[in-house]
Amino acid sequence: MRIRIAELNDIPQIQIVRNAVKENMLSDPSLVTDEDCKEFIIARGKGWVCEIDGTVVGFAIADLKENNIWALFIDPAFEKKGIGKQLHDVMLDWYFTQTKEAVWLGTAPGTRAEQFYRKAGWTETGIHGKGEIKFEMSYDDWVSK
Repeated sequence: MRIRIAELNDIPQIQIVRNAVKENMLSDPSLVTDEDCKEFIIARGKGWVCEIDGTVVGFAIADLKENNIWALFIDPAFEKKGIGKQLHDVMLDWYFTQTKEAVWLGTAPGTRAEQFYRKAGWTETGIHGKGEIKFEMSYDDWVSK
């Protein structure tokens, strides 16, 4: 297993992982384009992938422009192996070297993702979008972990 910075040639595999998830699925997979991925990993922030035997099995993307976690997804066949936690921690370590601004994300209620973020120390701050739970992580909360 290898965690590394995402590259443009990873986008096809990132899309495969994004569309394989069983929770927080896109209602329309065409809503997240390859160009969107490119913008987020090159212009707006940074992304990381987890590779196993040369195949991307998970990815995470932080957006510095909106102080947001744009994505953190694991291929269902590779869940519960600690990949999400490793990607999460690498991403937040990087994020907080770039800014001290709190970072936020939204996730569907009643999902494993909701429990993951609660366990990781995120604070629920309200509702986002179409009924998603909005979570925030402050710089101080992250560095005191």
